[in-house]
Amino acid sequence: MDHAADASTGKAVSQWSGAPREQAVQRMFTAIATRYDLNNSLLSFGLHHRWKALAASLIPLQTHGRALDLGAGTGDLALLLDQRMGPHGRVAAMDLNFAMLRVGAAKIDGQGLASRIACFRGNAEHIGFLDGTFDAVTTGFCIRNVGDRPQAFREIFRVLKPGGRFVCLEFSRPVSAWLRRVYDWYSFHLLPAIGTWVAKDHTDVYRYLPESIRTFPDKEQLAAMLREAGFSHVEYQNLSGGIVAIHVAVKSERG
Repeated sequence: MDHAADASTGKAVSQWSGAPREQAVQRMFTAIATRYDLNNSLLSFGLHHRWKALAASLIPLQTHGRALDLGAGTGDLALLLDQRMGPHGRVAAMDLNFAMLRVGAAKIDGQGLASRIACFRGNAEHIGFLDGTFDAVTTGFCIRNVGDRPQAFREIFRVLKPGGRFVCLEFSRPVSAWLRRVYDWYSFHLLPAIGTWVAKDHTDVYRYLPESIRTFPDKEQLAAMLREAGFSHVEYQNLSGGIVAIHVAVKSERG
């Protein structure tokens, strides 16, 4: 059974609407969906599991929690988030890419959690839920691909309850110069070759990845964008020498 649904009101609006390059990114992720998990493990040397587990652990434990994982992809972070929501909790796993979401829905169903984690096809810039719906929102390697990030952050702020928490896991820039040089060589030479070979895909998705990381705002810039969206408390931490960063943003109890 296919558990993916459309959470938008009216017609779906692309995260990268109108731009040929952005539409091409959607096609690229569709092409690699069935091998995405394998490539993630190979290309991160298995570290992505640790990064996601740490991101999920920053969400406070709930009893009747409601959470949203944006850009849920193949469902890894949504599954971890479910463990934080308590015995009566619910998680919405949302992604624009239907092929990725179908893989995630099958994984969730395989673990017997389809009644707790619902998959929706939707958009970070136009989240189809009411104000103050969620105790927590997470994103894992999603925000980098969003066209209008300030709008996405305003939407995330809107759907969070007062006191709710947003945790953003995303690629970043290594802190030390030597690691930046090694990482750049790996990202622009080795990663595209391995990724393309394993995925049996030639749509350049693994060339897009390092380019998107290089043009992504740095940690302070991203923190400033979150504050501008209305979050009262924002902090971040580096993982693996700054290859990845986690931002945590809290909505004031006053809303």
